[in-house]
Amino acid sequence: MYSIGLVDAKMWRALERFDLDHAEQVRAGGCPCGGPLHHADYPRKPRGLPVEAEDACCRRTSFCCAREGCRHRRTPQSVRFLGRKVYVGAVVTLVTVLRHGPTPERLERLREVFGMCARTVRRWRLWWKQTFVKTAFWRSARGLIVPAVSEADLPASLLERFSGDGAERLCAALRFVSPVTTSSGSAIAA
Repeated sequence: MYSIGLVDAKMWRALERFDLDHAEQVRAGGCPCGGPLHHADYPRKPRGLPVEAEDACCRRTSFCCAREGCRHRRTPQSVRFLGRKVYVGAVVTLVTVLRHGPTPERLERLREVFGMCARTVRRWRLWWKQTFVKTAFWRSARGLIVPAVSEADLPASLLERFSGDGAERLCAALRFVSPVTTSSGSAIAA
């Protein structure tokens, strides 16, 4: 159902647009102290990107309050980046889905295409199955999805809950989980 070919230039432009739209909302909202926000973007060197997407993912949008004494940083949610992960969110999600039913040939193909080792893919699977499911975001959002998502089959079971072709489902799932891409959304629930 999903393939590495889903990650095309059109999809990267759509993901970049989602991030820019959300960043503009954050900037327009200003700082909680009332001060204006200035761009304080920072460079990213994400892995797993096709050449046509490198420009779309070389910077993470962020803002800093201009009011002296505050300097509060606001980093908007992102559909391109899953928090501090080195690989882009689409690749982390897709590769984890493709990893279901692993074969040595499939792992070798993933390594060739994206340059990751089997240990990295195992770490991503653990993130989805152990860390993601404990976030405050997931604990409150999982009830919104009907029928319920099988946590044992994340992220594949999450992608199945969205409509459209594979790329549309991937974009929708990345938008849905974007709250975990900032420190406030990824807090582990007690």
